[in-house]
Amino acid sequence: MCFVTTLPSPVGLLTLASDGTALTGLWLEGQKYYAAGLAATAKEKSLSVFDAARDWLDAYFARAPLPPLPPLSPKGTPFRQAVWQQLLEIPCGTVTTYGALAEALRQRGLAASPRAVGGAVGRNPISILIPCHRVVGSGGSLTGYAGGVERKRFLLELEGVDMTGLHLPVCGTAL
Repeated sequence: MCFVTTLPSPVGLLTLASDGTALTGLWLEGQKYYAAGLAATAKEKSLSVFDAARDWLDAYFARAPLPPLPPLSPKGTPFRQAVWQQLLEIPCGTVTTYGALAEALRQRGLAASPRAVGGAVGRNPISILIPCHRVVGSGGSLTGYAGGVERKRFLLELEGVDMTGLHLPVCGTAL
């Protein structure tokens, strides 16, 4: 069974999905891959995992101390799961690159290229809580955020990231 709810936020309406126990999706309205994998039979329901996610998001957007993450259960290949786990290890207020993530995965014995990592990061089904917005291009480009680069910049500034050296991409599909 799949359940959904929506929440307003400073980055627009958020759609959350759950299997009844854990969060399985969190999408920003209009993002690329919006509601990917969400069952057409999903039903609106009040769940404690949605309450926990709302509490976490409220604290995050208020720049308040964060409560523990709600249970997360993103669905994906083993490689994507490994990438998403790496994303959870990026501290709030910092950024890393696709190349650095690929190197970290290679050190763990997984074959990974920056491009493959980028594909997995872009298909992260639980935006914000699994912080794919903290990954930037090697030259400091705010490229590759499925929610849009303006939202990515907003989230990074909210977290207090030093934006010196970071910039919006000037052309291409990352806009």
